[in-house]
Amino acid sequence: MSRQLFQQIWNNKASIAEGIKNKIFKKEDIEEVFNDRMDICKACPSFNTDGSLCAVKGSQPCCGSCGCSLGFKLRALSAECPQGKWGLVLSQDEEDKVRASINNY
Repeated sequence: MSRQLFQQIWNNKASIAEGIKNKIFKKEDIEEVFNDRMDICKACPSFNTDGSLCAVKGSQPCCGSCGCSLGFKLRALSAECPQGKWGLVLSQDEEDKVRASINNY
């Protein structure tokens, strides 16, 4: 793993953990957000299904702009599209509460 990729993952560890948790423990409201975001991503030229642009091999579909696995990123309410096509679902206070709950696992 390259140093730059490791740094990117480290900087986004809370959102990644949130996305993983939300994928495993699915909730209807988060799945609605996921589906809405996925519709937007599927129409984007950066949508990558073959994994060639994924930061982590085998994690497709992913975003060709940032390399993130969309299965996790789209379920992280504190994540946003690197091209600005969709944004945060939570306010900063709400995001802090989510991050604190993730850290308590």
